[in-house]
Amino acid sequence: MDREVFFRPELRAAGFTEDEVRRMMRVGELIPVRRGAYAAGALPDNPDARHALLVHAAMDGLSHQAVVSHVSAAVLHRLRVWGVPLDRVHVTRNRRSTGVRRGSRVHVHCAPLAVDEVVLVDGVPTTSVPRTVADIARTVGFEQAVIVTDAALDRQPVDRAGLLATLERFPRWPGLPAARRAIGFADGGSKSVGESRSRVAIARAGLPAPVLQWVVRRRDGRFVGEVDFAWPELRTVGEFDGRVKYDQLLRPGETPADALYREKLREDGLRGEGLAVVRWGWPDLADFARVAERLRERFDWR
Repeated sequence: MDREVFFRPELRAAGFTEDEVRRMMRVGELIPVRRGAYAAGALPDNPDARHALLVHAAMDGLSHQAVVSHVSAAVLHRLRVWGVPLDRVHVTRNRRSTGVRRGSRVHVHCAPLAVDEVVLVDGVPTTSVPRTVADIARTVGFEQAVIVTDAALDRQPVDRAGLLATLERFPRWPGLPAARRAIGFADGGSKSVGESRSRVAIARAGLPAPVLQWVVRRRDGRFVGEVDFAWPELRTVGEFDGRVKYDQLLRPGETPADALYREKLREDGLRGEGLAVVRWGWPDLADFARVAERLRERFDWR
């Protein structure tokens, strides 16, 4: 995500003429990110990586007081993001009073920033992870906030107490109750967007909270598998199936079919330990009612 952005003045200073720049754009060696800013080669497919390029391009034309914040900071910190628009770069200027200015490409927030709330990420002034999570949790929906906060607790040196303490620095901020709910619900045991969304769906369905990343072993201690969700007392486990998950399962020299067969053997092992296995995928998250009913049936049967 730290792919370099080249600016027109830098290219000219390096000896490239306007004709050469146009030629490189024609053949795809340079891709416009915004007017006067280019990336080398094709734009990345990943929306987070594309947004990171926009961030680097936008910062060149902003005041030195601008600090990357909100969802743009989450992207630079490599936190998982879902359902939050990435069409504008978000920055915050350190001001005692709060306010916003929305442009077509940059969304400028004005708010106080403490010294320890600004760090350098890829050479860019960026709000710290706790401040980033606090800003996002105050301003987006519950599900989107949980996803980012789960990622922070999973992959960053932060804890729930630190995130809540950041909220308390400014007790009059709008959105604090919603932010507290999202941070209180978050769990670093969720390892993907799909798992975070699944936890929200499970809670909204009124089902018991599951144990995350539960390790299953045989009576003799031999490892059977680790499952995404478990209700040990109800002898039921849940697995979120996403394409990325199976791509990650591939071992050197394996085909997707090999990984799927190995996963089938793993599931057979789970069932052999007397566990009911319920699976769901991306389409089920839009309407979780059927999955919730299947889980309830397994709970009642147990």
